Amino acid sequence: MGPAARIDTVADPGDLAAVVLGSAARNGVGTGGMATKVEAAFIAAQAGVPVVVTSTTQAAAALAGEPVGTLFTARGRRPSARQFWLRYASRPRGQVLLDAGAVAAVRDRGASLLAAGITGVAGDFLADDPVELVDPDGTVVARGLVSYDAREMPGLLGRSTGDLEPEHRRPVVHRDEMVLVRAPVGA
Repeated sequence: MGPAARIDTVADPGDLAAVVLGSAARNGVGTGGMATKVEAAFIAAQAGVPVVVTSTTQAAAALAGEPVGTLFTARGRRPSARQFWLRYASRPRGQVLLDAGAVAAVRDRGASLLAAGITGVAGDFLADDPVELVDPDGTVVARGLVSYDAREMPGLLGRSTGDLEPEHRRPVVHRDEMVLVRAPVGA
C-alpha cells in the first residue's frame, strides 16, 4: 500500500499489518506521531468505543459522516472500569511465568491461574498487586491481581492445589481479577 492511500476502516490490528507508521520525530511536528494515534484508537476500540482518526481540518466532515479519515470499529463488549484499568493503566509489579498448559487454561478457557501451572516469578510484588502473566516464550498474555506475595510463591510453584496447605489453595490469580493482553486462539 502506498504512503498516500487512505484506509477506510480498521476492524482488527491485522488490517494495518502491511502499513509502516511514521513518528513525530521524523517530521518534527507535535509530540505524538501516527503510531501513538493508532495505539490510542486501538485502546478505545477495544474498550467498545469507535474512533475516527483524521486531520483537524476534516473533523467536521468526519462527524457529519463523510468518508474522511480512518474508522476504527468498536471490538467486543465494553470492559468494566476495573478491567480497563488493569489492562491499560496499572503498572505491573512483577511477572508470573507460566507453562504452556497454564497459558492455554488462562487464555483459551478463561480459567483462573493455579499454582500447578507456574514455573517462576520475577519482581517484588505483594498480594493484590498487578502482575503480568508470561508464556514460556516471554510474551505477556494477561495481567491480573495476584493473591500472594512474591516471597510466598517459590513454595507454591508447580504444585497441585490438593498438595498445598489450606491457606494456599486459592487461585494465584482469579479469573475475575485478570484481563487478557493477547486475544484467545481463534478470536
